[in-house]
Amino acid sequence: MTSRREPPPRALSSTLPPPIANLLRAKGRRLRHSPPPGPLGASAAGTFHWPGLGGKPAPPSPAPRSPACRPVSSPGPRGFERRRKLGDWPGAGAVRGRSAWSGRRRVIPPAGGRAMVWAGREVAGSGFEPANSSSWQWQAPGRRRGRVTRRADTMVHQVLYRALVSTKWLAESVRAGKVGPGLRVLDASWYSPGTREARKEYLERHVPGASFFDIEECRDKASPYEVMLPSEAGFADYVGSLGISNDTHVVVYDGDDLGSFYAPRVWWMFRVFGHRTVSVLNGGFRNWLKEGHPVTSEPSRPEPAIFKATLNRSLLKTYEQVLENLESKRFQLVDSRAQGRYLGTQPEPDAVGLDSGHIRGSVNMPFMNFLTEDGFEKSPEELRAMFEAKKVDLTKPLIATCRKGVTACHIALAAYLCGKPDVAIYDGSWFEWFHRAPPETWVSQGKGGKA
Repeated sequence: MTSRREPPPRALSSTLPPPIANLLRAKGRRLRHSPPPGPLGASAAGTFHWPGLGGKPAPPSPAPRSPACRPVSSPGPRGFERRRKLGDWPGAGAVRGRSAWSGRRRVIPPAGGRAMVWAGREVAGSGFEPANSSSWQWQAPGRRRGRVTRRADTMVHQVLYRALVSTKWLAESVRAGKVGPGLRVLDASWYSPGTREARKEYLERHVPGASFFDIEECRDKASPYEVMLPSEAGFADYVGSLGISNDTHVVVYDGDDLGSFYAPRVWWMFRVFGHRTVSVLNGGFRNWLKEGHPVTSEPSRPEPAIFKATLNRSLLKTYEQVLENLESKRFQLVDSRAQGRYLGTQPEPDAVGLDSGHIRGSVNMPFMNFLTEDGFEKSPEELRAMFEAKKVDLTKPLIATCRKGVTACHIALAAYLCGKPDVAIYDGSWFEWFHRAPPETWVSQGKGGKA
């Protein structure tokens, strides 16, 4: 009697989303596209399908030998390696440049700039984009190069809008005359009083077509705390006067020497008011000038547009919510200020009647560490390692804080690049906490504080 052999284990490609499996095959790896059992597997009608893609005819048995479908080991659905172009799958974009099966290719973002993110890296124009590069190369995660490992926890199932654009991409858009109702550029520079004058520098030189975003104007002027969010109507009126509608792709930059300072704050403001199509210029105005891209002193005069703002309260936390969290501990709390200000050993700059220190239970991650020495955002792998080193779990709720809700947005941007788009900002931050919270809820090693 012939014993029945156990079926081989299901191929890894059957557990991956189609765009990822195609990327693996595009690198020349021999992965079987066998349909998984159950609702994803072969049906009684002889078809197999992926969710949302409809049924596809199962390959006949015995297998036809063709360039697009060749046998690997045995006939039937398990014995085929099916090759498809990336553009065949929704959200995967199109491929240009070298062969679709080559190791390095240029990827055209699909309509709307959406794409699948794999391990925090850009698959097709979304999430992280290498500094000043429109090319992308896939590399399997794990220790051994060229071998697929089972680090399924690194796969991000979010479909995110591109958070960063390169100076090269923006320069090409400016050169092509795309700045207008569909693409607006904002200079969101702000400097401490007595150092630099942001508006004056904007009038002297800025990215052609850029408008000046005045953070002092677009805020709640009735609040006793610094740069608090304006109302929905206030934000809508202000950005509408800059020619921004709900269909506009907004690119934000600032002129800080670090490469980025206030731009992530404006990026977050658009997101908290329901606008997804917003990006930060990676490298900022510093690298725009360094690379010799054009500048102008001509102020932008855009045609006013209608913008409808809808506050996303999940991205915003209040004093009462943070105070309650000290007991419930439902959220992790991360402070983005420099270590000395966090500990209370260095004073808060330009602050009268404000001691330094931090909210009890918060973790310190200085925002400057998210940037390279050249002023670019670090890669998702580096950012993820930084969160892990501080024992911040990106799978759990997270609140970011700083002094006044500005550099906290760097934490939100860094987490977003790692595939976590739901980081909330405590808008009042340390400025509000110091003046309202009971002394036992904050820690400071400086004078008047509690170590």
